[in-house]
Amino acid sequence: MAAAQHNIAKTPSDTNTPRAVFGNSPETLAQIYRSDVHLAVWQRQKAPCLPNEWQHRNGGKPIGHRTILSSTNVRNLAGAVPALAPYPELSEDIGLLADMFSYLFELNAIGLRIATLTQPMCPKFHVDKVPCRLITTYVGPGSQWLPHHCTNRSKLGAGSAGLSDAESGLYPSTDAIQTLAAGDVALLKGESWENNEGAGLVHRSPAVKSGQQRLLLTLDFASD
Repeated sequence: MAAAQHNIAKTPSDTNTPRAVFGNSPETLAQIYRSDVHLAVWQRQKAPCLPNEWQHRNGGKPIGHRTILSSTNVRNLAGAVPALAPYPELSEDIGLLADMFSYLFELNAIGLRIATLTQPMCPKFHVDKVPCRLITTYVGPGSQWLPHHCTNRSKLGAGSAGLSDAESGLYPSTDAIQTLAAGDVALLKGESWENNEGAGLVHRSPAVKSGQQRLLLTLDFASD
């Protein structure tokens, strides 16, 4: 088996600056526990059957479901999430990611959301008030994010004074905007991670072209 490869996005020499880590193995996700990492991305080769199954079985009929799952039933998603019953391959993959997520963080329950989007869900850059969130896009454009050292965090939220991200001075130029690929499995460290206040990953939903659909999965910490 080939050794896992981890690539760290270039940042200034300050080792305390949060950064992103990318790798071709699921073990890359464990790098999120490093204090200097606020984004860990498993750049996997997306199985073609997953988007094809959803798009061709019923013409890409929208899926929308949100639920809390115990860590013991994540492998039975077809029963827990009826919307996934027609898609066994997709259901199996989501179950795998849910199992990995609950194991990595020793969770008894997780919040699962699977949604088909035709417009940005969160169009402005923001941070999440959560410990950590898993995001993967099965179909369509992936989430966008900003490197920590390219972000003027005082321009987030009300600090933008009602201006768009492009006008507020949040980032120096559009070259700073990074985009995850469809199929990437990303862990985004949030503001509620211990000792991470003021360093949660800044991200947003991508623009979706007219007639285009985006199939998105998110996993969160949850209580039983």
